[in-house]
Amino acid sequence: MKILLTGGNGFIGHNLGIFLKNKGHEVSILDSLGVNNLLSFTDSEIVNQKLYRSILNERINLLNSQKINLQVADARDYHLYSKIFSALSPDIVIHLAAVSHANKSNKDPHSTFDHSLRTLENTLDVCRTNKTHVIYLSSSMVYGNFTTGIVNEETQCSPIGIYGTLKYSGELMVKAYNQVFDLPYTIIRPSALYGERCVSRRVGQIFIENLVSNKEISINGDGEDKLDFTYIEDFIDGVEKCCTNPNAINQTFNLTYGNSRPIIDLIKILKNNFDNVKIIKKPREAFMPERGTLDISKAKDLINFQPQNPIEIGYQKYINWYKKFYKKVT
Repeated sequence: MKILLTGGNGFIGHNLGIFLKNKGHEVSILDSLGVNNLLSFTDSEIVNQKLYRSILNERINLLNSQKINLQVADARDYHLYSKIFSALSPDIVIHLAAVSHANKSNKDPHSTFDHSLRTLENTLDVCRTNKTHVIYLSSSMVYGNFTTGIVNEETQCSPIGIYGTLKYSGELMVKAYNQVFDLPYTIIRPSALYGERCVSRRVGQIFIENLVSNKEISINGDGEDKLDFTYIEDFIDGVEKCCTNPNAINQTFNLTYGNSRPIIDLIKILKNNFDNVKIIKKPREAFMPERGTLDISKAKDLINFQPQNPIEIGYQKYINWYKKFYKKVT
C-alpha cells in the first residue's frame, strides 16, 4: 500500500514510517519540521538542545537509510498539500500532524488549533475526492476523567482542557466527512506512549532524561496516578493492522497496552537502573484528568491487536537505548 504520514517525522511518525516500510509498504512523509521537531529546537535557551537535536537528526538519518520519501512542507498550506497529495496518490493517509502535549496546548491554544485542526481539515478535504482512507490519531484524553478506572470505545467522552477537547473535535470532524462524503476512516486513541527518540517531554522520557544527567525527577501528587503506558513498538504494530485489516474501516479503537500502572511503578524500574534517584513531589496539574486502563478488547477482536511489552520490558528497552544514545552524543 502507498501510505502518507502527515507530521511523520515526529516521535510516532518516524517509528511508524520505518515499521511500515519494513512491512513492505510504500511510505511517504509530509512534515514541516516545525512542531516538536528540528525547527522547534533552535533557541539556545532550550534545555538539552544538543541532545534533542541529536535525537531529531537521528530520526532523519534513519528515514534516509530506509529511503523513505520526506517532503518538507507545511500541512496547513492547502494548495501545497493538495499538490503533494495528488503527486503521491496514497491509498491511506495517517494524520499525525498536531501539537502533541496537553500542557503546551493549554498554554498556547491558538497555535494548537492552527497546527492540529487546520491540518486535519486539509487532510480530510484532499482525501474526500478519491475516498482515501484516513487514519486519525486521537488521544485517551478525549475521555476526561476515568470515573470507573477503565474505559472502552463506547464510554461517553467528556474531555478536559484544550488538548482533549481539540482531539475530540477532530474525531467529530472525521466522522462528519464520513457522513457527508462517505470518507473511510479509522480513529485511534493511544495512551502514555513511550519509546526511542521521543523529545516531547512525556513523563516516561523526562524521567530518564533527568536521571542520565544526574538531576532529580518530579512527580505530580503522590505517584499513584495510573496511566496505560504503551511502548511504541506495540502501538505502531496496531496502527499497521489498521492499515491492512478491512475490519478497521469506520471504527474507533483504543490502542494501548490495556493495563494501567501507577507512575511509581516506572520509578521502581528507574531505581534498578540508576543510583541515587531523587524525587520531588509537586501539586497535581490543573486540567489533567484522572486516567486509568483503556479496554482493548475491540482491537483484539477485530484486528488481532496483541501488545507484547509491559513496562518491565518496554520501559527497560527504552532506558537501555537512552543511556547508550546519551553517552554517544555527550
